Amino acid sequence: MFKSILVPTDGSPLAEKTFAPAIEAAKTNNGRIVGISVAHPFVYPRPSEGMDIPNYRKEYEHDALRLAKQHVQRLADEAKKQGVQCETTTPCSVDPAGEIVAAAERYGCDVIFIASHGRRGISKLLLGSETQRVLADSPVPILVFR
Repeated sequence: MFKSILVPTDGSPLAEKTFAPAIEAAKTNNGRIVGISVAHPFVYPRPSEGMDIPNYRKEYEHDALRLAKQHVQRLADEAKKQGVQCETTTPCSVDPAGEIVAAAERYGCDVIFIASHGRRGISKLLLGSETQRVLADSPVPILVFR
């Protein structure tokens, strides 16, 4: 059925709920997993002249990438324990949904296992929904976990 499963994670407990079902599906179908965590680049303006903190942008992005790698490493470690092949990627982008969709295409994934926080009302409006954007743009089927 599904031979290549994309599993996006932001490190949240909800996102990690997708790990076990994805690993089980990959194991059952003799497939593989691709884990993705999108690091967010520093996009904030400098406070003002003379108030710039040296290397702040570089340190911020280094930390964001380090965290993204930790998120996908947890998935890779669990997959390895279960004997499932897992590849990881940690792009840096202001467009996580776009990166997830692009990764599904780039890695030839058959399905995306993704979590949704299920925000509604004003919080959905203010925080947006990466899962909803992935649903709208994905070329492959998606299984949403809540």
